[in-house]
Amino acid sequence: MNDRADRVISDESLRGAPTWTPNPTELSDLELLLAGAYAPLTGFLGSADLLSVQRTAKLADGRAWPTAVTLEVPSAMLDGLDLSEPSLLVLTDPEGAPIAWLDIVESWDTKPGWQAVAGPVHRYGDGGHAPFARLRLSTEAVRDQLTETRVLGVFADRPLHRPQLAQIVHAARQLAAQILILVPVSTPTPDGLTPEALVRCVLAARDRLTPSERAAEAIIVAVPLADRGNELLDALLRAKVAAAFGVTHLLSTAGSLAGAGLRVLVPRELSYDARDGQWRDRDDVPERFERRPLKSKEIADLLDDGLALPEWHTPPAVARELARARPPRRHRGLVLFFTGLSGSGKSTVARGVADALLETGERTITLLDGDVVRRELSAGLTFSREDRDRNIRRIGWVAAEVARHGGLAVCCPIAPYAQARASARQMVTAAGADFVLVHMATPLEVCEQRDRKGLYARARAGTLTGMTGIDDPYEEPTDAQLRLDTSQSSVAAAVTEVLTYLADQGWINARG
Repeated sequence: MNDRADRVISDESLRGAPTWTPNPTELSDLELLLAGAYAPLTGFLGSADLLSVQRTAKLADGRAWPTAVTLEVPSAMLDGLDLSEPSLLVLTDPEGAPIAWLDIVESWDTKPGWQAVAGPVHRYGDGGHAPFARLRLSTEAVRDQLTETRVLGVFADRPLHRPQLAQIVHAARQLAAQILILVPVSTPTPDGLTPEALVRCVLAARDRLTPSERAAEAIIVAVPLADRGNELLDALLRAKVAAAFGVTHLLSTAGSLAGAGLRVLVPRELSYDARDGQWRDRDDVPERFERRPLKSKEIADLLDDGLALPEWHTPPAVARELARARPPRRHRGLVLFFTGLSGSGKSTVARGVADALLETGERTITLLDGDVVRRELSAGLTFSREDRDRNIRRIGWVAAEVARHGGLAVCCPIAPYAQARASARQMVTAAGADFVLVHMATPLEVCEQRDRKGLYARARAGTLTGMTGIDDPYEEPTDAQLRLDTSQSSVAAAVTEVLTYLADQGWINARG
């Protein structure tokens, strides 16, 4: 991979090279490669390294590496390239601004129409801008700030409340170590906070991360580290990244991480001691004076209801940031997403809900009806699976933008495919808003009897293809918060059930 790593490439050659925008995980990997955080890697893995990693968790040369770091591009992009000669690929951010160039040294087929490409990457252009860019540091820049031989690393997946701060400070004091907080910024937190909100919360706790007056100042670094869905491999990769930034001891519940190149410390279980307001080992606090740390759901419930987080548990500066990032549900953006067969009552119930909320004036409402969206936003799209998914992505993106600014978007497409619905949910949660899925579960035979548009009759007659429920599947949701059947109840009752649910959960005022 490294044979051509040091060669000089002219700007003219790069301007004439093909360009490609990697997917979000690949972009995260690219940024960490450029930052030196994936040492010893200097680029995307070749086939020999990839096979070795998959079989042994080691590179082909025997060095430990936990997981695949690969890049795929359309096969057509490589047509005509002679990889025995220098072949360049410019990698861009989603806006098309260049981030880096890849010196392609190898490629191989992965799936129909796609190939993996391998080779060293080099920083190029001015793309890749993101919030808190000043915290997205290279390993060299971080190591230059380290003043202690021991460095305690912590991945802050959630805001740092008093119990977590006490765990960190105690461990740093015992080790005489400098503190390095690594904040993952690729996806929302497990509690639904945006990466930007998480960084603000961590910065709000910075002044409480000093073990003593003479201790070195804590360093906070934003790392675009994407989870890969394997708990052990993700933990090993985090440990590798932490070591690359200079961490010698990692505070983590993951336990032993062999081959990570650092020591792993398991944080102590602490309780609040009401006698003097200190956090101590749980066994050292008498039960009558003990307060246990709040659970994530307890914190979320307080914020959802607009209640203050208790000062014994959360520093006021952190509590203020959390209150800004997660306002009460009645003030928070929401996407109400109806899905179901044609004729199931989606549009009718959705309009009824929207009309009822418009009458009260308590929320700003945007109704994204499936037919209207097809006409105004997705004109020209067919009913192929690819175009159906594209239509749902467009609806999801618009709805997420509405909700990002505190509005309530009501969507009612058929949305037959689970993956497309999941993508819409992900876009909304990434915007820091809430998503409620309503499955209109009216049986097919009832929908056919209604057939107001004559679509089912045409599909049965063979003059219409791709009809959901007839010759195209409808993947029933397993994650819907509400399930309604308009063959068993009236439209008015269905509207009332949705409004009651929204009121019970705090997104709208209680119904009178």
